[in-house]
Amino acid sequence: MLKFRVDGMNCGHCAGTIRHALSRLAPESAIAVDLERGEVSLAADLDPTAATAAMKAAGYDAVVV
Repeated sequence: MLKFRVDGMNCGHCAGTIRHALSRLAPESAIAVDLERGEVSLAADLDPTAATAAMKAAGYDAVVV
């Protein structure tokens, strides 16, 4: 399980954009978004650098927590 803190994620549209970006990398993964905490959890065997790069490409800065 990977967990990220994501800056600038504050609405359902933001959450959908991030889910879409991550699901392109790991289509079978479980993605949970906590808007209140600004966190995303990803259940996938994926390099964290690839996940943060995908979120960056979608317009969001993310760091592993």
